[in-house]
Amino acid sequence: MSAEGTEETVDTVETGEQGAAAAAGSAAASADSPAARLQALFEGHRLTPTQRRIAHSMVRRAADVPFLSSVELAELAGVSQPSVTRFAVALGFDGYPALRRHLREVAPAEQTAASASYNEYQQAVEAEIENLRHLAELLADPRPVQKAGRLLAASRPLPVLGLRAAASQAYGFAYFAAKVHPDVRLLNEGGTMIHDRIDAAVRAGASTLLAFALPRHPREVVDTLGYAKEAGLTVVTVADSAFAPVAKVSDLLLPAAVGTGLAFDTACAPMLLGRVLLEAMCDDLPDAQVRLEEFDTRAAARGLFVE
Repeated sequence: MSAEGTEETVDTVETGEQGAAAAAGSAAASADSPAARLQALFEGHRLTPTQRRIAHSMVRRAADVPFLSSVELAELAGVSQPSVTRFAVALGFDGYPALRRHLREVAPAEQTAASASYNEYQQAVEAEIENLRHLAELLADPRPVQKAGRLLAASRPLPVLGLRAAASQAYGFAYFAAKVHPDVRLLNEGGTMIHDRIDAAVRAGASTLLAFALPRHPREVVDTLGYAKEAGLTVVTVADSAFAPVAKVSDLLLPAAVGTGLAFDTACAPMLLGRVLLEAMCDDLPDAQVRLEEFDTRAAARGLFVE
């Protein structure tokens, strides 16, 4: 279960160029999907961090939301019931019942198969399956991922950032990317030197930084991405939601929801999106296949893997 802060500080879902970039991932969803209709409902509204958390939870469970009570939605998002009421009012409704009626009218759907018989571990798996379905809807329009692939392939070197919970996502991407990209630089440890490493990448010719940003979102990640943009880098971010705090410091944000049903978040969808980005990057690296074949030849000569 994520434990993000719930302060009622006003922020905007979309702010200028960064907001438009953050919305690029959500625009990729099928226009007829419940998730896409929810995204369209939220965009353009000024929401607090708590309200953005509710919005994220609703998008992640778009098929179920029209059937949830305000108490159930509050439990799903990890917020208070009054916060759900204030959220509905912020969207222009008289209260949550009016919002739920609206959702049933514009996004009719049969309630998903009863999961009451599932134990908590099965429910966590089912939630991840739903996250992957949502990711598949987003990828119905491949253009944002293809654009990201071109940016990553063109950056020499390519810095890849991921701190704390996102460090493993960044490491996995960098490990495979290094097999086809001539210069990948992993930034998975924070501290005072991270700006120095970004400066070094820029001096060496980097044009794009890829970031993985997952809950809970470290302040250092937001600050680092802001610094990277100031240094002239284009920031491509894989985040858990288009409403994530890193949206305002990203040029292109690709959302992939995390699972929150267990004590620690699960990140199957962000990992898969990272592999999709690798594929898109390979498509824009003309010598990617040659590099892979060379690696396989060397690995065989060294007896690197047990066949």
